[in-house]
Amino acid sequence: MVTVCSVTMFFSCRNNFKEVQNIGILSSEPLTVAENINTKYTDTSGLLSVLKSPKMLNYSNRDFAYYEFPDGIDLVLYDENDDETHIIADYAIVYDETDLIDLRGNVVLDTHKRDTLFADQLFYDQKREWLFTNNAVRFRTQDQLIDGHGFDSDREFTKARVLEVSGVVFLNE
Repeated sequence: MVTVCSVTMFFSCRNNFKEVQNIGILSSEPLTVAENINTKYTDTSGLLSVLKSPKMLNYSNRDFAYYEFPDGIDLVLYDENDDETHIIADYAIVYDETDLIDLRGNVVLDTHKRDTLFADQLFYDQKREWLFTNNAVRFRTQDQLIDGHGFDSDREFTKARVLEVSGVVFLNE
């Protein structure tokens, strides 16, 4: 009788370690939630960026990992001369696998040269250091205000161009 009970208990027990590991993956909830973040990213050359946000949701437990900033971001990027590019958006999502940042809602990007881009959505490819959108934009330089549908630029704005230009206003005439 004791042997039968022992064998029954032995075979009825399963190794649930894998199931326990997958609890966070199967859930629709984020793995972690961070509030009032102020993250500084540095390397041997110094400070590269400062990211501030009221809330960050970490979904790195997903097959296609990402970080969501539902209450917006305030991001400052520094170049090799410590010049600042300032970006704000109402919402952002960063995809780990592709290094793509999707900025949405009242996106404003202001360079140290005071070139300013206004858009409803803007993507930043971190690997290629390239900004782009296919949506409506307004781009203000020192002497022009350009409206269009689409935008492409390198990080330093040396190759900035508005696509499908719908209007240009010259500011210093």
